[in-house]
Amino acid sequence: MVLHAHKVSQQVSSPEGTLTILSNVSFNIRAGETVAIVGPSGAGKSTLLALLAGLELPSSGHVTLNGANLSELNEDGRARVRAESVGFVFQSFHLVPSLNALENVMLPLELAGAADARRASLAIIEKVGLSNRWRHYPSQLSGGEKQRVALARAFATEPAVLFADEPTGNLDSKTGANIMQLMFDLNRHSSTTLVLVTHDLALAGRCDRILSLDVGELVNDSQAAQ
Repeated sequence: MVLHAHKVSQQVSSPEGTLTILSNVSFNIRAGETVAIVGPSGAGKSTLLALLAGLELPSSGHVTLNGANLSELNEDGRARVRAESVGFVFQSFHLVPSLNALENVMLPLELAGAADARRASLAIIEKVGLSNRWRHYPSQLSGGEKQRVALARAFATEPAVLFADEPTGNLDSKTGANIMQLMFDLNRHSSTTLVLVTHDLALAGRCDRILSLDVGELVNDSQAAQ
């Protein structure tokens, strides 16, 4: 299992008292699976994604990511696991504005000490169809092109798990469909596990499994009807 959530709960304090965001959520995800997390706004989807990636720690329960119990690690240890095992694609791209497309893709490889960061980055930029745009900065790219750069950056390190949080939320429907096709194509040609948060049930149906949250609880874990 590349991901294991065991009775994960998350509570936060509020002026009205303790607020439960997630309650006793448990599941396993196998290496290479594509899994969609769905549910209404406020169901706890993004919080669950943050816990699975070790960006936050649960109030109770634990998450095991690629063999590491995240609750047993300090912040530096969790950051190391993310650097070694995780890629991210966000709704808002999170590109570094002062770096061009190639440099954005190279960044995680250089941080990991890869000797061939430039060559590997150019190769994946070509895969996402931006071989003629790699010198451009984020401000010079369209939304779809920015997300292609973000995808290239996420897959460049060949992560064990790719987390995607509403990756088409800032794109028009046609561009979003193209981006998701590209994401699934890249995933199919790698050994990466894809965990996707989405409101789009049609998109979720393209995954192997669908985890449905409602008011912080896992109410359904089913194979997608493809």
